[in-house]
Amino acid sequence: MRRTSGLVAGLSFALLACALAQSSSAAESTAVPGAKSGFVTTTDGVKIHYLEAGHGPAMLFVPGWTMPAWIWEHQIAHFSRTHRVVAMDPRSQGDSDKPTEGHFPAARARDIKAVIDALNLSPVVLVGWSMGVTETVAYVDEFGTDSLAALVMVDGFAGSDFDPVQSPRMLRWANSFQLDRPKAVDAFVRGGLYVNPEIKQDEDYIRRVVDASLKTPTNSAMALLLAYFATDLRPALAKIDKPALIVVAQSPWMKYYQELHQMTPGSRLEVFEGVGHALFADDPARFNSLLEEFLLGLSARKN
Repeated sequence: MRRTSGLVAGLSFALLACALAQSSSAAESTAVPGAKSGFVTTTDGVKIHYLEAGHGPAMLFVPGWTMPAWIWEHQIAHFSRTHRVVAMDPRSQGDSDKPTEGHFPAARARDIKAVIDALNLSPVVLVGWSMGVTETVAYVDEFGTDSLAALVMVDGFAGSDFDPVQSPRMLRWANSFQLDRPKAVDAFVRGGLYVNPEIKQDEDYIRRVVDASLKTPTNSAMALLLAYFATDLRPALAKIDKPALIVVAQSPWMKYYQELHQMTPGSRLEVFEGVGHALFADDPARFNSLLEEFLLGLSARKN
């Protein structure tokens, strides 16, 4: 009897040690100094993970396709000194639940609303990057702007026409993603997100970003990508009646960024040269300075 108990105890200890190791690994992958981690449950039962730090006026950061909340770590560290900063993992990304449904902008806009409502963030400065731009515009389309203090759109757009050069290129890339996802994601991160020669990302950081991207199930990633390019929310831009900042990297998509600017009432467009798609991490000092200036302008308007 003692042998059996000892065996059970040994197995239990081993399982506990394994669970703790996995928990520690997950915590390390999402840790941002000074930020706490939490979850919000959506109306359809999906747990949305978020990071939060600081006090003051609220800011909510929404990352792009397959990317984690902690990719905003430079912004969390900087703006949490003066603001209450929240960064979320959209559904099927980071440490949020990985459901089989809801991988289109309107559904993810409802997830943004769940976070804003549950954490009492209104009025919030809503910052969306890449696919997150489409989702923040979808939020405006679904819920209006009453809960927003301002909108910041980073290197993304609200809709596009078929581009005879870029569209087939994206389809070919999607095929390579299906054939060898780890290789395609690695190339996407190294060659697309970070290109600034003055800020060299170390290998551990690149590996963390790649690993985080791979957390999104492949079928969900493909559904998200299809919905992103198939959704046209450009008519909803006319509903934006709060201050709007558009920050983009110089790229082949410039005509769509210009269109976004022209269709968003009173918006300001800033173009960064020599940076990758993740310009807020590829040149964080410049991005933070620009966003800080924009926020100070909001305060001046109130006064």
